[in-house]
Amino acid sequence: MTSSVQEQREALGKRLREIRRRAGVTGRELARAKGWHESKISKLEYGVTRPSDSDIRAYCRHCDADDQLDDLLATLHNIDTAYVEWRQQLRTGMANRQRESSKAASRATFIRNWEPVMISGLLQTADYAAAVMSNVIAFYQIPNDLDEAVTARMERQRILYQRDKRFHFLMGEQALYTTFGDDRVMIGQLDRLHSMIGMPRVTLGIVPREAQGLVVVENFFMFDDRLVKVEGHSAGISISQPREIALYGHAFNVLAGQSVTGEAARNLIRAALATRQDSQPEQE
Repeated sequence: MTSSVQEQREALGKRLREIRRRAGVTGRELARAKGWHESKISKLEYGVTRPSDSDIRAYCRHCDADDQLDDLLATLHNIDTAYVEWRQQLRTGMANRQRESSKAASRATFIRNWEPVMISGLLQTADYAAAVMSNVIAFYQIPNDLDEAVTARMERQRILYQRDKRFHFLMGEQALYTTFGDDRVMIGQLDRLHSMIGMPRVTLGIVPREAQGLVVVENFFMFDDRLVKVEGHSAGISISQPREIALYGHAFNVLAGQSVTGEAARNLIRAALATRQDSQPEQE
């Protein structure tokens, strides 16, 4: 289980605990009333055990919180469906995943993306994308459809030129330095990133490496205010609960406030480029 899923389960347990306490019901009283072992209460409320629909209903009924039943059940079902193992998702290769990602983007008018250590897929060059995907294929030992996957990712980028869409990309300055491929690949990628600043309907911000750690969050995409997709190490998470989406929106806004754009962002890219270019062998 990814940490994101566990955090959601713990948050749900905390809500159950608050409902019980506000009603003035002890864990022992609730367990006795429902014929449960007392340990079940703590396991549910601390996210150790997944609650069932009937468990949720029991809390709401006994603690006079029927007005929260629908939202609690929706939260539970969202946790159940949000977790998708990478190996299952990628079992037919990388290209299908690129096409699935395009579907979510096609329905959105405002797309936000935070990437702490790498360049967003929508901004990658073909060589950079190939290096990233080669690493994924090797690490997860999935079918090698690299050429098809890179083509699909490049096709996804056509969305950047649709007049009915807006984009806000944020990345940590570390993304300019994390190596995929070699210096040649990185120089090409940084050149492209530099040229995209000022592109119509696209905002690109870079959070400097010395910025305060006001919020620490994994990479994610936001599609309007209706869907967040988080890419964890062992699973992808789709989040549709408004309360949780708002939390990611707040994190994005905090990071955006710390980011630099325009000429200040170009300066950071130029500094990263200079590091790469200085390491290149001199041509005779």
